[in-house]
Amino acid sequence: MPNKESVVICRCEEVTYEQLRSTANEHTCTARELKLRTRAGMGFCGGRTCRLTLDKIIESVIPNVSSSEIPLKYQPPIRPVTFGTVGEKQ
Repeated sequence: MPNKESVVICRCEEVTYEQLRSTANEHTCTARELKLRTRAGMGFCGGRTCRLTLDKIIESVIPNVSSSEIPLKYQPPIRPVTFGTVGEKQ
């Protein structure tokens, strides 16, 4: 059984609990800054897999923050397309 620190929270970006905790403590991050520094929730799924866990970790790591104050949102999956595909007539 892996220890708590080695548990991967964001599978898309491979961010562990320890990375989130240490980044929040080192930089005294806001929720948004923690997301930007670690890229947790910014992978292909747009946070749909890890968002709830990430919110709970942010609540436990950043003092005096509640889930209603966490300004993170879900993002739709995006994939690159060529200009030719976008400008194609149908």
